[in-house]
Amino acid sequence: MERIACALLLMLLSTFQGVNASVNDSDPRDPWEGLNRAVFAFNDTADQYVLKPVAKGYRNITPTFVDQSLANFFNNLGEIKNIGNNVLQGDGSHVLVSGGRFIINTTVGVLGIFDVAGAIGLVRDSEDFGQTLAVWGVGNGPYIMLPFLGPSTLRDGAGRGVDSYTDVMRSVDPESAQYGMTLLDLIQVRASLLGTEELVSGDKYTFFKDVYLQRRDFLINDGKLKDDFGDEDFESFDF
Repeated sequence: MERIACALLLMLLSTFQGVNASVNDSDPRDPWEGLNRAVFAFNDTADQYVLKPVAKGYRNITPTFVDQSLANFFNNLGEIKNIGNNVLQGDGSHVLVSGGRFIINTTVGVLGIFDVAGAIGLVRDSEDFGQTLAVWGVGNGPYIMLPFLGPSTLRDGAGRGVDSYTDVMRSVDPESAQYGMTLLDLIQVRASLLGTEELVSGDKYTFFKDVYLQRRDFLINDGKLKDDFGDEDFESFDF
């Protein structure tokens, strides 16, 4: 999915080279706003007419305990990425927490279906290679809107590509099962965000950009910054 999105972004960049000429470059974080708004409109249309209706159907037919079990399962798979990035960041305490969560939830938690580690106080810490690059001193770079994947920056977009190689689902065989699991993960995440639309105010594009950039700063600094948007995982708006 990440490689397809990056390929589409390169095609859009070559097609719309002059699209930003008509846009006021008022936000230095977003020099490609014209292109980004075009991609955002595409993503939003795809969400409204495809992903959101499917997510609503999923929510209507899926019992709460099944939905939570799926979320726990996919979060547990993500601990591999968390462990690797915590190692690269030199964060020993979080390596132990992420490693402990994975071992406990994979065994006692039945392949991660039950978040036993969370129940005993091992709090999940979401890490990715974009955050690792930030810890290494790499700046955000321009804000970009990726096809299908949603808000990002040049740094975080590159990080997504690296993280894709640590995705456990890549090793699932047959390949059709990989796509099925990825789709189920996407639908489950989108369903969990159905109640957040009411938080959107003003220009939708600007709102999502500001939320994404603030949320990323919050995650990179391990929650040491004030997060005005609460505990919602707004970086998961990948549509």
